[in-house]
Amino acid sequence: MEYILVTEQARPHVALIQLNRPKELNALNLQLMGELRDALKDLDDNDNVRAIVLTGNERAFAAGADIKQMAGKTAIDMLTIDQFSTWDQIKKTKKPIIAAVSGFALGGGCELAMTCDMIIASETAQFGQPEIKIGVMPGAGGTQRLTKALGKAKAMEMVLTGKFISAQEADRHGLINRVVPVELYLEEAFKLATEIAQLSPVAVKLAKESVNRSFETHLDEGLHFERKNFYLTFASEDQTEGMNAFVEKRKANFTGK
Repeated sequence: MEYILVTEQARPHVALIQLNRPKELNALNLQLMGELRDALKDLDDNDNVRAIVLTGNERAFAAGADIKQMAGKTAIDMLTIDQFSTWDQIKKTKKPIIAAVSGFALGGGCELAMTCDMIIASETAQFGQPEIKIGVMPGAGGTQRLTKALGKAKAMEMVLTGKFISAQEADRHGLINRVVPVELYLEEAFKLATEIAQLSPVAVKLAKESVNRSFETHLDEGLHFERKNFYLTFASEDQTEGMNAFVEKRKANFTGK
């Protein structure tokens, strides 16, 4: 892979994917997104991986899409390229993905961070959807996920003006999990991923699926989906191990079966 670096066991059962176009501030070109899609699919199929951390570098998580690739395109060109099918595959990843963000997370970079399940940000992180400043608008979830996270008024202001918000403001509005010093943001993401990786992979997948479903359904349908997934956990060896360990006052050894 040319534009990402993958470490399968950066921590026990935790994989690391690092976007690796530093000169371009990790701009998301088609090749990088294709590599990211393929890497996530491979890690999702890898039983030794239970959680995934996605990061860039201290200067930028990703400063947006690669505008040079799009500048001369027509609407039909963009439709034919179908770049958003890659994003759809990322969304389908069953294992939890934690974005470790420092510096710029703008445009497609902000959308990519929001596609992840959790976000740990350094105190220098900035989030924004500045597409409006070049005559277009967000196309990979910016108008949808940002609105669900921040509410209509704040999201509308960001999308229609292109203004950035700081990590501290993103934290106040609930866009991210927490803000930490620059030197700790990646380690904090690993800490969270490791905590999740010690739990039942079966229950984690089903719980992630249920939380995500809450954004797509009415309450009654969401509760029905949650209940079915709850019942399904009782078909796993992890459920038996977890409850026995609780009763016996010992640490559970989850195997993902």
